[in-house]
Amino acid sequence: MTSSAATAQRLRDLAQLRRVRDRIDREYALPLDVESLARGANVSAGHLSRQFRLAYGESPYAYLMTRRIERAMALLRRGDLSVTEVCFAVGCSSLGTFSTRFTELVGVSPSVYRGMTPRPGLELPSCVTKEITRPVRNREARQRERDLR
Repeated sequence: MTSSAATAQRLRDLAQLRRVRDRIDREYALPLDVESLARGANVSAGHLSRQFRLAYGESPYAYLMTRRIERAMALLRRGDLSVTEVCFAVGCSSLGTFSTRFTELVGVSPSVYRGMTPRPGLELPSCVTKEITRPVRNREARQRERDLR
């Protein structure tokens, strides 16, 4: 394969991975798994997982769970839904898995997070709130928590 052909193939592969990532971003609340994502991209699940990890630094499943936890954080901040309702609203089918992953990424359990209320007068614009409450990947929540003290 020539250099230009290899470059063209790499660009096609990256475009395909962006489509998979965009699908995860759009359909995070639906029952998604790596096999269905791979079928939609016409590749094997193993190939998709390897290429996705190379391109984005994490597996498609980890990316999906991060999107779900981000949305769950927003719903929990609203405070009008129970933790169980939030779990199912973001597409998780197991409350235990949801709670475990939430705690890994955020550093506190969903019920503790839901109980946290901003102090009066400290309301922030939603764009700032989204940035500072973004979940931390790869079990880094405990380290970030120590840094904030």
